[in-house]
Amino acid sequence: MLLDPEDSQLLLVDYQARLMPAVHEGAAVQQNAVRLAQIAKLLDVPVWGTEENPQGLGPLVPDVRELCRKVLVKTHFSAVAEGLVDLLRPPMRQHAGNARSLPKHLQKRQPEPEEGRSSIVVAGCETHVCLLQTALDLIDEEFDVWVVTDACGSRTEKNRDAAFDRLAAAGCELVTTEMVAFEWIRSSEHEAFKDVLRLIK
Repeated sequence: MLLDPEDSQLLLVDYQARLMPAVHEGAAVQQNAVRLAQIAKLLDVPVWGTEENPQGLGPLVPDVRELCRKVLVKTHFSAVAEGLVDLLRPPMRQHAGNARSLPKHLQKRQPEPEEGRSSIVVAGCETHVCLLQTALDLIDEEFDVWVVTDACGSRTEKNRDAAFDRLAAAGCELVTTEMVAFEWIRSSEHEAFKDVLRLIK
């Protein structure tokens, strides 16, 4: 199964000013997150961000924040507990027409434009805490979750790698920034190929 940009959303978890200096290989992790978001914007893939307790950890770093459609502020480690699903899967609109034509339980609801984007590409910090709990909750909400390993970080490699093992066992697909980019465009003939290649290099 390959990623499809029309079925994808990108979630960037807690790339925050006071946290990133403590993250193992934090500069490279942050750089890959920015690349991912830039590629997503080129391909009209929605980009969302989260901030964990910004009073303590600071805001999202500016180069990540400016690429996000919206930033969800949270205190729970899992963003799902703070209403993330409402961003990823907006409420359906009621079907227009005669409300008396069918019993209420048989009336169909029409999806919002974002409805159906069930592949959530997730990257962030810390991998073993906020990213892991959010990703596992998204699986419980019946999303397909793709974790971008080279755009994820923890303060230690052991914590990060233990999280990857658990995420894979739970059903997440583990991918890299380049895997996501090239699966989204599929071909060197894609109109965004040169722009994507420039961002990757």
